[in-house]
Formats: sequence, C-alpha cells, structure tokens
Amino acid sequence: MSVRLFGIEIDDDSFESSVNRAFNLMSVDKVSQVVTINPEMFEEAKKNSEFKRIIDEAEMIVPDGIGVKLALKLKGKNVERIAGIDFARAILHICAENKKKVAIVGAKEEVIVKAVENLRNEIQGLNIAYYHNGYFNDNNLIYDELKNIDANLILVALGSPKQEYFIYNAKKILPPCLMIGIGGSLDVWSGMVKRAPRIYQKLGLEWLYRTVTQPERFKRIFPTLPLFLLKSITYREDR
Repeated sequence: MSVRLFGIEIDDDSFESSVNRAFNLMSVDKVSQVVTINPEMFEEAKKNSEFKRIIDEAEMIVPDGIGVKLALKLKGKNVERIAGIDFARAILHICAENKKKVAIVGAKEEVIVKAVENLRNEIQGLNIAYYHNGYFNDNNLIYDELKNIDANLILVALGSPKQEYFIYNAKKILPPCLMIGIGGSLDVWSGMVKRAPRIYQKLGLEWLYRTVTQPERFKRIFPTLPLFLLKSITYREDR
C-alpha cells in the first residue's frame, strides 16, 4: 500500500512491516534503495528533476519527518511516522540476528568511529565489516572498497541529497544489497548529539527539541515546515 504526496508515492506500512520488508529486500538480486523522506527532500525534489527521479525509483520510501505525517493527515490520510534512526537501528538488530554483514559510510572520522564502537557494544553479534567517514572526493574508491566487502546492508550518512545520489549511483556498481540513507543518525549513535527525550519522540516533536537545543537549525525548519503543510492543503494530486 502507498499514499501520494506532491506526486511521490510513499509506503503506508506499519513500522514492523516496513522493517521486515526492507530486510527481505536484501534477498533480491539487485541493490535496493530505501529513502526516509522528510519535507526538505520534497522541496529538493520539486526544484530538482534528477533528485525527483531518484526518489521515484527507490524501492522503498518511508515517511520519516513529522511534517510528512501531518501533511498527509491534512489530506485525510493517516500514516505511521517511521523515524529513520529507529528504522535503521531495527534493521541492524535483524542483521545481527541473521548474521548479515553491515557497512557504514558517512560523518566525521571521530563520529563514525565512536558510533561503530557503540553499536558493536549495544547490539550483540552485529558484524560491521567496513566503515568509512564521509570526507572523500572520489566515490569510486569507496564503491571499490564496498564491492570487496560485499555487505548485505550499507548505511549512508552523507546528508540529503548527497546520500541519495551516492546510493543511486551505487545501484549500477555494487553487488546486491540494501542501502539506506540515514542522515545524522551517526551523530546520535556516537553520543555526540543527544536525541530528544522520549516524550518529544512520542509526540512527534523531535524537530522542536532540536531547534531549541541547536538554534542554527531554525532557518532549516522555518519557514520550510509551515509552508510545506500549507502547500499540502492546496496541492491537487494527479493520478
């Protein structure tokens, strides 16, 4: 099942179903891309047709940002918000249980080193076979290293839209695997950025917590989020 928002088909599944479906994509004979979409990505897709094509061709598009959930609710469609950081972590747990090989790319060196250390300590049996920071100039060098690792799951934390381009281009190069763009998840997993308290998470107000604790994010949230919601009311979907 899917719902349509601004011309993009978004998966309408529960958290558990989405995780299981993503895990099953590891068994198909190609590289599968999961996009955890938020309002900023919709705005990028609106002005960038190449990015829109990348999103459209992804094997899964899950509603990450609370703005996406609210926009769909304003259109009478109730979907479960699937926070990308929780989604990726749940898949890491399944990978550990099923002895799948994991690779991670992105963030600063000190961030990814600490994040990998914490994940290995927290998830018993997790096999992170490869990791590399996000500061490189030649994607092909990273693709070559990933090719040799032959991981089942590759998490990419380069920020959007860079990570979506990196994954899309990898589809033509790497052996079959699942690739997910995870944004700033490594910052949280490393412990260098504190995640919003549980009550904020439950209420879908992580964006508010991050804006208060990181004022530099204000320009990113406003006016993007209010305008996004306003546009969702007036936009007529073409089928």
